Amino acid sequence: MVLPDDPKYALKKVDEIREMVDNDLGFQQAPLMCYSRAKTLLFISNDKKVTGCLIAEHIQWGYRVIEEKVPEVSSENEKVIFERQKAWCCSTSPEPAICGISRIWVFNMMRRKKIASRMLECLRSNFIYGSYLSKEEIAFSDPTPDGKLFATQYCGTGQFLVYNFLNGHHIKW
Repeated sequence: MVLPDDPKYALKKVDEIREMVDNDLGFQQAPLMCYSRAKTLLFISNDKKVTGCLIAEHIQWGYRVIEEKVPEVSSENEKVIFERQKAWCCSTSPEPAICGISRIWVFNMMRRKKIASRMLECLRSNFIYGSYLSKEEIAFSDPTPDGKLFATQYCGTGQFLVYNFLNGHHIKW
């Protein structure tokens, strides 16, 4: 975990990694809501390569995703294709949230190995000293289609919380 008060060389490395992650996720170099309070978790492989990155920030509100019923499909693959392509929306009623997941990324050759889940578990234990965050206290910034599938699986529901990482409050699609 890299914190805002860590040495400059560590923060510089995090900036380099964030730039690469943003490019891979298709983000325009978007600023964090409150960079001075962001916590960055890096997953380092045995060969000392960064294979995962999670950037979290303090937020106050999230908005519940409104789950659309999945039509009857014949295979799990068809279900995934539908989930990736469907439009989605969220409630306009804010709900309290503590932690915003601004970015969560795993190197594509290392996906589906529980790296993102392990980073989130570590974050939940360390985001607030002496406290373990519930899944209900976490919101995800505008997730990619794969991010939405991950959040649904991790939270155990398609009705997880989202937030807009540009202002930590309103979602505008």
